[in-house]
Amino acid sequence: MTEVEAPSPIAAGLKGCCPRCGARTMFAGWIKFADRCAQCGLDFSSFNVGDGPAAFLTLILGALVAAMAIAVELIFSPPFWVHFLLWPPITLALILASLRASKGMLLVLEYRNAAREGRISPPR
Repeated sequence: MTEVEAPSPIAAGLKGCCPRCGARTMFAGWIKFADRCAQCGLDFSSFNVGDGPAAFLTLILGALVAAMAIAVELIFSPPFWVHFLLWPPITLALILASLRASKGMLLVLEYRNAAREGRISPPR
């Protein structure tokens, strides 16, 4: 097997590339990871991405949407029902659009940094 340059974490997350070989095999569904890379055999199930991406997105996108809602209120002063119809779908769309990329980036960073649960210092 020839050595392939691994993609950057951002590129791998956006494209769903394997962090080892760069093949677009990371996802089996929109946000579901494949069990392993079909190209190089890297076991994706051994990584524990967990709820980290969802928590980051909730905080970051929640602050962004809240700032936009405040700006709309101060600039346009629309009735309450406009906010009610506008912001939940926008929030949901932003989270769904960015969840796949953030999960992919977190898996790539976990792979690159050899992160494992319960380990503080590198092995000797």
